[in-house]
Amino acid sequence: MKKGVRNIGRLNGKVALITGATSGLGRAVAERFVEEGAQVCVVDVSLGRLEEMKERFGDTILTVHSDVSTLEGNIKMVESTVKTFGKIDIFVANAGIYDGNVGINDLPLNRIEAAFDEVINVNVKGYLLGAKVVLPELLKSEGCMIFTASHASFYSAGGGPIYTASKHAIAGLIKELAYELAPKIRVNGVAPGVIATAMGMPKALGTQIPSIISGVEQSLPLPFIPESRDYVELYVLLASEAAKAMTGTIIQADNGISIRGLVQTSGGI
Repeated sequence: MKKGVRNIGRLNGKVALITGATSGLGRAVAERFVEEGAQVCVVDVSLGRLEEMKERFGDTILTVHSDVSTLEGNIKMVESTVKTFGKIDIFVANAGIYDGNVGINDLPLNRIEAAFDEVINVNVKGYLLGAKVVLPELLKSEGCMIFTASHASFYSAGGGPIYTASKHAIAGLIKELAYELAPKIRVNGVAPGVIATAMGMPKALGTQIPSIISGVEQSLPLPFIPESRDYVELYVLLASEAAKAMTGTIIQADNGISIRGLVQTSGGI
């Protein structure tokens, strides 16, 4: 382990595979898992950020350059993790892209199919493929899956119709897989609300943008914008023995959106 990385120990001896893990929430989770004693496979499409992560953490992590929206990419990341670390105990499906909060009135008709396919392929198909490919390894270890959901998994105004549809699908996927894979594998999720990070966009709609609307914190019951690190304890909880009685659970950490909704000053056609 690299100098300066503390070992708290709640995940000692565990091997975690985390997608979308070189920036934002995924990176924060990966870093915290290492601090907790886990060996971590970091999966991303950014070679530069993967190299930087490897330089920081050394042999504690494995970096895999992979596209989670493809079957080949998922097979690659699982096989690489098992080859290097011998097993997988924790699968964190976190890779995701945003739709820029583009409403249906503003979605270009000639781009909507491409944008939809890109978002769904990463945000939904990527999670399903990952779960399928990692399943044999988690059955061996009686491990767990943790999916990154969103307040958009339950409510409107967390994105446009494409992103919101994709995150609603994740809520259903968590519940269905929890039902199908019990009792050997626990399947849970974390649903962040607003978060201070940038998210990739489908090529059909644009480039990386902030995932929050400026000034939105003023409408929240807890009126501040959390950092990625503010959510990592929830992932550690779900990955640890402390959550052994939890499956099919989605922890909503949304600054109170779930009790009041995201107040908008304007809307409608």
